[in-house]
Amino acid sequence: MSIREIFGRSPVIPVLTISDLAQAVPLARALIAGGLQVMEITLRTPVALASIAAIRKAIPDAIVGVGTLTRAADFAAADRVGAQFGVAPGFTPELAAAARGARFPLLPGVMTPSELIVARQAGFNVLKLFPAHQAGGIEMLRTLCTPFPDISFCPTGGITRATAPAYLALTNVISVGGSWVAPGELLNKADWEGIESLARDAASLGKLR
Repeated sequence: MSIREIFGRSPVIPVLTISDLAQAVPLARALIAGGLQVMEITLRTPVALASIAAIRKAIPDAIVGVGTLTRAADFAAADRVGAQFGVAPGFTPELAAAARGARFPLLPGVMTPSELIVARQAGFNVLKLFPAHQAGGIEMLRTLCTPFPDISFCPTGGITRATAPAYLALTNVISVGGSWVAPGELLNKADWEGIESLARDAASLGKLR
């Protein structure tokens, strides 16, 4: 699947930081039960890659990607555990070269029009605005729509349940990344029903697109 196909499946892409490998599979099951099939697991903990591998093995219906790709070596490691897409917080020639050799598609991160142009010249037309809130948020995306009508975004960073609907109402937003779907306090309590409820609510935002 292409990045556009993957990120078009859910209005909200859960951005997950998993510190305990035992949480990975039940967390993914809760998200899917709530209607969110696509999920991004960030490379911010020692068990991130193992979590991707565990979910891929246990839940074939999940579409699991790897986030926080910042080095070429990250792509190879993500390939080995079966990541189905990648997300980078920025974009460099090194990342572009690694993406061309990867078996999964990449969502590169941009923050400025110049970075957007570089990513588009490299062949990418679905991008991550990051950090979205700090980069100008909704007004920034509205402004980018006119000179870049061919670009779609998954803004991530500082987006909450309260602000997500306004982002999703924009014509150039395909989905949003959010961590509020799996907050740390619910993860720590293994409150899978609570996470499923948040996922169901997030999935309902698809009506806004």
